[in-house]
Amino acid sequence: MITQEVTPELLAAWKAAFDCYRHRLKPDRKTGPDLLAYLEQNYSLTEITGTAIQTVVSDNILLNKCHAQKLSPGKSPVPKGFFIENTGAGKILYENQDDLFRGIRILAGLDLETGFFLVEGSSRLWDELFAFRGLDADDLANPYLVAEYISCHEKAGTLDAVLAP
Repeated sequence: MITQEVTPELLAAWKAAFDCYRHRLKPDRKTGPDLLAYLEQNYSLTEITGTAIQTVVSDNILLNKCHAQKLSPGKSPVPKGFFIENTGAGKILYENQDDLFRGIRILAGLDLETGFFLVEGSSRLWDELFAFRGLDADDLANPYLVAEYISCHEKAGTLDAVLAP
């Protein structure tokens, strides 16, 4: 999750990670239902009802070409939203919130059709979901996405598991 200003140095670091790792990665992107199952298996969730979260998730997809192109022809987003409860594994997320999120309730939104997700309140959860979801062939051509994927796996200690020999 980007929580800092993008500088020329940061861009150079993304390009270096892309150049170093791109050839060792294979498409492994999971689906929206896979993301939902992951959240349900790992966290206590309270579904958010109403249209606000659905609008935010849908607009993020429909108004951003990189996300909209992942919609199958004739399909529309199928958004869901949840609060992550401060219990079980969620307690660890709350205990490790970044200063900029400290004290706010953690929210996860996802789209069952594209696998798009968003997280408010926890860069740790965002990193976890990004690493779990993976990258498709189009994503693997994007230096930022590859660098972020590598960074998320490094933080989790799972990088070796996703690198091809």
